[in-house]
Amino acid sequence: MIKKHIQSLNNLFAILLFVFSIAILLFDLGFDQNDHLENLVFKAYIVVFCLEIANTLTRLMLRWDKIKRFTLAIDFFLLVFLAAMILTQFEILAVSALNHKFFWVMGLTLVFFRELVAFSFRVTRSLLNPAQLFISSFLIMIFAGGLILLLPNATKQGITLTNAFFTSTSAVCVTGLIVVDTGSYFTLFGQSIILLLIQAGGIGIMTFTSYFGYFFRGNTSFENQLILKDITNSKKIAEVFGTLGKVIMLTFFIEIVGAAFIYFNLDENIFNNFGDKAFFSMFHSISGFCNAGFSTLQNSLYEEAFRFNYPLHLCIAFLFIIGGLGFPITFNFIRYLKHLVSNRLFRREKFFVPWIININTRIVMITTMVLLIIGTIMFYFFEYNNTLAEHNGAGKIITAFFGAATPRTAGFNTVNTVALHTSTVFIIIFLMWVGASPASTGGGIKTSSLAIALMNVFSTARGKNRVEIFRREISQVSINRSSSVILLSFLVIGFAVFLISSLEKDIALKAIIFETFSAFSTVGLSLGITSQLSEESKWVIIVTMFVGRVGTITVLAALMRKIKPMKYRYPTEDILIN
Repeated sequence: MIKKHIQSLNNLFAILLFVFSIAILLFDLGFDQNDHLENLVFKAYIVVFCLEIANTLTRLMLRWDKIKRFTLAIDFFLLVFLAAMILTQFEILAVSALNHKFFWVMGLTLVFFRELVAFSFRVTRSLLNPAQLFISSFLIMIFAGGLILLLPNATKQGITLTNAFFTSTSAVCVTGLIVVDTGSYFTLFGQSIILLLIQAGGIGIMTFTSYFGYFFRGNTSFENQLILKDITNSKKIAEVFGTLGKVIMLTFFIEIVGAAFIYFNLDENIFNNFGDKAFFSMFHSISGFCNAGFSTLQNSLYEEAFRFNYPLHLCIAFLFIIGGLGFPITFNFIRYLKHLVSNRLFRREKFFVPWIININTRIVMITTMVLLIIGTIMFYFFEYNNTLAEHNGAGKIITAFFGAATPRTAGFNTVNTVALHTSTVFIIIFLMWVGASPASTGGGIKTSSLAIALMNVFSTARGKNRVEIFRREISQVSINRSSSVILLSFLVIGFAVFLISSLEKDIALKAIIFETFSAFSTVGLSLGITSQLSEESKWVIIVTMFVGRVGTITVLAALMRKIKPMKYRYPTEDILIN
């Protein structure tokens, strides 16, 4: 009984430490301080570090028999690091490097993160269903991000409430639409916050907190696993945390590799120092893989110093194409590669393994390749003597490929979008509407929805009562879902276009339609009207970005009561159509 009381107090203390550490961190980084305040903040750092040491030691004693070795190693490192920081300040330990503010901020960040995953994540299905929980996590991120971007040190000249929440929503929803220039308007602190919002929004904050919470605690409730199973689309409850771990590890691996490739394809003369070049590489790698489209450059990759850097364009294109394929597709390919290596090279597999490349992967890959190839050809044809005129040879092909790939929710641009032909604009609108693939970092109706809808049309035209491909029959649930997604996308986009066109009398309808499709599909491309929109229109775009990111079906599922499985069927009637 006493142990349970101590554990409850320890959990409560973890929450207080979490709140206290983030409050100090934001106050220190977000506000300018005089000498007196700086001294108080410094003392607050010491207090938090001491409390964290005490709380961690208590947690270790209470759960010693349940703690994993790796978790124990991390806690041990944290204790040693914080103790060294404290001893250095009292001149007991002589490590002058630890006096740098970077290490103090890093220490407080570690405290914040450790306590975030320390207290249990418990939400009952009777309180919030998976759709409501998913939407709530995005709303919390957007609200917190907007408030942080309002801090004085986040921007160089201040920012309005609407613009702060517009930027936060665009980052969390990995859209990339901006009302102020990211590179020149926001400070390094503000850009770092935007980068964190992109990362958390691209993968999902619940993916981070749930996995690392389970990782550090070693267990979780069955109720939590059921909710996370629905959110992650896992087939089995036992696969939930394995899937979350793979998603996080694969994301970090691709982003680090991408940042390295970007770094080595940059001209050193453009940057002041190593830090600027490294931050630029990491920012664009994360923004690229998460299909966010944010850039620290005023005109994205159309800047003169980057416009003809074709290896850089290919690196970023690779990142957002991989991110847009979706984690299930990537995992399926990794499994296939393992099979090839094991079976073809080493012949370790004794049994035949059928259908390693599943039907979902086949449909997504074929649709993606068709859209990329046709999009590249059409972009090349329509823009040959227009926006591609300044490029030569292979440069035209690479730029056309990039122009066809980026509307698939990436949002980067290597050409002047305002100068595009009207025909090209409508091609881009279509590509934006389709978007990326399911369970990816991108938006849109998704490639599978388009493929299933087209297959259903052809099957109906041929008089077939079912949809078949690759000797498999597509379930009616998938067909119904794709039709619903397509219909709802037009309703949301149409309503948003109606509202903005009613509010903005001086903006061309083509630009409004382009902007709205870009917002709904979380693309980030614009014909240059984003900053010209009124406050009301910006909020319409904010809602459109949010609905497009979380999904129209998810929004409806959150609003409606979940219907129990029906154990009856009414007589079937045919309805006259066409």
